[in-house]
Amino acid sequence: MRVKKIPNRLCVGCQQMKPKKELIRVVKNKENEIFLDKTGKKPGRGVYICPDIDCFIKARKSRRLEKSLGVNIGEDIMRQLEEEIPHSE
Repeated sequence: MRVKKIPNRLCVGCQQMKPKKELIRVVKNKENEIFLDKTGKKPGRGVYICPDIDCFIKARKSRRLEKSLGVNIGEDIMRQLEEEIPHSE
């Protein structure tokens, strides 16, 4: 019996490898549109971030999402991404 390999991806916030299913994918398509990909299957260049507010803050301050995708990310996408991340109270 073969064990299925779990794909890992690098979080742009904490720079740690984590299982793909635990991360949020941000995609840039051919038209340079940026959007969140909840399925993990949409075509385009994808970067991953932990659903952790600290990772989001680190990635935002260092502009790692923009650097990885090679485009500026609008405030609306940043807000949408921040809303996807559960805030610890």
